Amino acid sequence: MELGYALNTFYFLMSAVLVMWMAAGFTMLEAGSVRVKNVTEILVKNVSLYAVASLTYLFLGYELMYGWSQPEDHAMMSDFFFQVVFVATAMSVVSGAVAERKKLWSFLVFAAVFTAVIYPIQGSWSWGGGWLSEAGFFDFAGSGIVHMAGAAAALAAVLLIGPRAGKYVDGKPVAIHGSNSGQVALGMLILWMGWFGFNGGSQLSIIGNENADAVAQIFVNTNTAAAAGLIIAMLLSKLWTGKTALNATVNGALAGLVVITADPLTPSAEMAALYGGLGGLIVVPAMSLLEKWGIDDPVGAISVHGVAGILGLMLVPVLNADATLMAQLIGTGAIFGFVFVASLIVWTILKYTIGIRVGEEEELAGSDMWEGTGAAYPDFMNNK
Repeated sequence: MELGYALNTFYFLMSAVLVMWMAAGFTMLEAGSVRVKNVTEILVKNVSLYAVASLTYLFLGYELMYGWSQPEDHAMMSDFFFQVVFVATAMSVVSGAVAERKKLWSFLVFAAVFTAVIYPIQGSWSWGGGWLSEAGFFDFAGSGIVHMAGAAAALAAVLLIGPRAGKYVDGKPVAIHGSNSGQVALGMLILWMGWFGFNGGSQLSIIGNENADAVAQIFVNTNTAAAAGLIIAMLLSKLWTGKTALNATVNGALAGLVVITADPLTPSAEMAALYGGLGGLIVVPAMSLLEKWGIDDPVGAISVHGVAGILGLMLVPVLNADATLMAQLIGTGAIFGFVFVASLIVWTILKYTIGIRVGEEEELAGSDMWEGTGAAYPDFMNNK
């Protein structure tokens, strides 16, 4: 018993470390996707949002979502640590969507509210044993609870804050290129690696043959879905535009990961490839469509985590006999609706009090110059 307790605790902690490493992935992906003049501010924002989430979830969020009670088969604090890196992941989704025009401190205020209250409330409905759990809603590792919730909050912010200056000319979207393609690719690979802790740790135990076999299957399915999503998105980009776009390729892998996260255990590896491929297939047109609708999302976060998250939830009943389409629809609607409305209220309050968008002069010159954080690439600051 003591050995099992220790092994499960260690497994929780190491899985959490992998998920925490995803913060580095989001940071690199976002920093590479924005222009030179905003990179340092993006770095400050990402490292600080993780710190904010760690504190707010400790002092309020975890209590709202689960309550502090000692588990039988692992240390309570290992469970907290595993959960806090999940809430930080959800907030990182919001970060990329509002890049290059939001106020840093307004963003951090929202991050505190989101991680302390909004995310834990909806999480308590399912993972906390609430009404969605009783209704049969199934979300193994958080396609909806984490990723779609983050996308809903991001969508609320983007609708209020508006597109970046120069993104639309005569109503048509204009490409705004990022600062470092290498960081984008590195960020994706870090996220891919961290996802093994995200999905594998959600088995919640490593003790016994059944759990060990399940974790192995989850790892393989997670990897396979990402690979299939990447290949399909890359092929679609080539067929659609004649070019193999990096953002489409990268987001195809991430969309495949988001899709399989809803149920990374039930499908075979071959079906995981199909599910991931569907994620890669849907994310490219989703990014294009949202951009045409005036939703400026520099990293494609709303498409990757929102659209692919919904797809993942809807695919669960196909193979999982414990899930029903009706329960999935109810859960999806409840989580998205609550998080979107609650986030919209908070962003609106911030907009009409301290403001959520930087001034025109600051946006044109770049947040790095105004926040006093220093230029990330001082020799290349003419690259606007």
